[in-house]
Amino acid sequence: MTTGFLSPDYIFESSWEVCNKVGGIYTVLSTRAKTLQDALRDRIIFIGPDLAEANSLYFKEDHALFGEWRKQAGKDGLAVRVGRWKVPGEPIAILVDFTQYYKDKNDIYTKLWERYQVDSLHAYGDYDEASMFSYGAAKVVESFYGFYLDSSKRVIYHGNEWMTGLGLLYINDKLPQVATLFTTHATSIGRSIAGNNKPLYDYLFAYNGDQMAEELNMQSKHSIEKQTAKYVDCFTTVSEITANECKELLDKPVDFVLPNGFEDDFVPKGAQFTRKRNQARKRMFEVANALLGVDFDDKETLVVSTSGRYEFRNKGVDVYIEAMNRLLRESSLNKKVLAFIDVPGWVGEPRQDLIDRLKSGRKFDTPLHVPMITHWLHNMSHDNVLDMLKYLDMQNRRDDNVKLIFLPSYLNGDDGIFNMKYYDLVLGNDLCIYPSYYEPWGYTPLEAVAFKVPCITSDLAGFGLWANSEIGRPGEIIDGVKVIHRTDYNYSEVADRIKETVSEYSNFTAADVKKSRDNAEKLSKKALWSNFIKYYYEAYDFALRRAEERKKELKS
Repeated sequence: MTTGFLSPDYIFESSWEVCNKVGGIYTVLSTRAKTLQDALRDRIIFIGPDLAEANSLYFKEDHALFGEWRKQAGKDGLAVRVGRWKVPGEPIAILVDFTQYYKDKNDIYTKLWERYQVDSLHAYGDYDEASMFSYGAAKVVESFYGFYLDSSKRVIYHGNEWMTGLGLLYINDKLPQVATLFTTHATSIGRSIAGNNKPLYDYLFAYNGDQMAEELNMQSKHSIEKQTAKYVDCFTTVSEITANECKELLDKPVDFVLPNGFEDDFVPKGAQFTRKRNQARKRMFEVANALLGVDFDDKETLVVSTSGRYEFRNKGVDVYIEAMNRLLRESSLNKKVLAFIDVPGWVGEPRQDLIDRLKSGRKFDTPLHVPMITHWLHNMSHDNVLDMLKYLDMQNRRDDNVKLIFLPSYLNGDDGIFNMKYYDLVLGNDLCIYPSYYEPWGYTPLEAVAFKVPCITSDLAGFGLWANSEIGRPGEIIDGVKVIHRTDYNYSEVADRIKETVSEYSNFTAADVKKSRDNAEKLSKKALWSNFIKYYYEAYDFALRRAEERKKELKS
C-alpha cells in the first residue's frame, strides 16, 4: 500500500460479475484482483451471486476456508459457498444464494424507503434479482464482520454498479464503522438516454435525472443509484466523461475517478505471438473463403473488426457499417478489406453449409446464400446489423473491395465456426474499430492495443480521452490509437474519419505499420494496474477517514 494513506485491513468487494462472466466489470475486477491480493494476502474478499452453473468455470470451492464462520453463517440462515476465484492471484470469493430473500422483499424495500427514500415501487426486470443479491452480500459482510472483526480493524465495503446499492445502504445503516465505496461504471439513466436515441451530451446540463428516469421508466434503478451515491463514504466512477454524467444526472459529483486498468498476462510473447497471429489470420481467411467464395491474399488484405456488446448505436456498430460502406467507393484504398463484426446476437446455430465447406478443406469460388453471416439468428428478419446491410445493399459482391462478415456468436472456443477464443482471434486483426457513442471506459480498444493492434476509437469513450491525455493531443493511427472527435450529431463525419483512417493505414509502409503497432503496445503498458491502482488507494484512504470520524462520534 502507498505510504501516508490509511490502508484497509480488509476489503469486501461485491459485484454481480464476481465469478460470473457477463461483461466489462468482470474484466475490471478479475484483472485487478491479483494486485490487491498481492497487497492484502487473502484480506481482499470478493462476494458474488451463487448461480451454480454460471460460476462453475470461474469458482473453486474450498471447504477449509473460514470453516467455523461458515457453520455459524449457516445457523444464522445464510446460504454461502466459500472458495477461490479462478483468476490470477486466486483471491477468496464468497458466493451467496439470495433466493431466500424474495419472500421478504416488500419489507426490505419498505425499510429502504423509510431510511433512504429509495423508490422500489416501479421495479421490474432484473431489479428484484439484483437487490436481493445485494442484500445477501451485505448480510455476508455483516456476519463475517461480527464473527472475525471489530472496530479496531479498518474495513471497506466496495460495491460496483446500481446492483450493489441496496447492500451498501444496508452496511451504511447497520455497520457505520465500515467504510463504504460505490463505483458506477455507467449511470443507468445515462445509458438509457443514449440507448433511446436521445442526444446525451449537448443537453446533459439541461437534463433532470429524476424526470428522465420517469420518462424512460427507469425510476427504481435510478433511485437506488442516486441515493447510494449520496450516502456512501466515497463515490467513484471510471472516467471523466462519466463523472460529468454523475454530476448532472445523479446530482452528486464523484469523489474520485478510478480508471480501469488491466493485466497483460494473457498476451503471448515472441514466437508464440507470431504463431498465434498467423493462426488467427489463417482461420479468418478460411472462413471468409468458405462463406464468400473469394481467396484473400494475406499481404494484400487489411483485416479489421469491431466487437463488444450488441448495443447498436452506443457501441458505434452503426457508424462502423456506414464507414465500411463508404470505403467501398474510396479510390485511395490500397488493399482489400475484410471486415468483421464480432458482436454476440440472438444466435441460433452455426451454419451447417459453412461447417461442411470448412471441413472439406477445399478452396471455393462461389459464395454461400446470405454471404455475410456465420451463424443463423433466431431473428434474421429483425436484426439491426442485417437490416442495415440490406438497407445499404452491402451484399459482399465478388468485385467489392470491402467484404463485411457478421460473427454473432460469443467467441468462447466452441462457437462451431471459428472455434477460437476472442483473445486468440483479435490479435489477427490489422486494425480494430470502436467508434463508441456511449462508452464510460472501453476495454475492447485497450485489449486491442495490448495485442499490438492499432485501433480507432472516439473521444466519447473514457479510454479515448485517456489516450489523448497520454499522447498529449488527439491520437492519430501512427500513435497506435486514432481518437475521433464524436458528438451527438456528427455521425457522418465520424464515418468519414474511419473511412479515411483505414485508407491511410492501407498505404502505410512496413516501417509505418511497425511504428503504429509498437506505439499501440507502449500505450497499453501505461494502463497496467500497477500504474492505476494508486487511484484506488487514494479512494480507500478517503473512505476510511470518513469512517474513522464516525467511529469517534460513536464512541463519544
